[in-house]
Amino acid sequence: MFYVYVLRSCVDGDFYIGWTADLKRRMEEHNKGQSSSTRNRLPLELIYYEAYIDRRDAAGREKFLKGGAGKRYLKKQLNHYLAE
Repeated sequence: MFYVYVLRSCVDGDFYIGWTADLKRRMEEHNKGQSSSTRNRLPLELIYYEAYIDRRDAAGREKFLKGGAGKRYLKKQLNHYLAE
């Protein structure tokens, strides 16, 4: 399985979107500061993920979610969570 995931920084509230074959390992790497993209935004919380069988589908979904329409989709999908 491949996972597309969304993390939210507890420091600045911004999102980080990525994909991986091992979500648990990747979360540990992010929260240990082993990812240069998120190192300065710790701690991070996993707020959303999707599972895919094919790597190319996961990579394509990540690319979509990082774009304008994808960001609008996430805000609509996470409306109740973000309102808190």
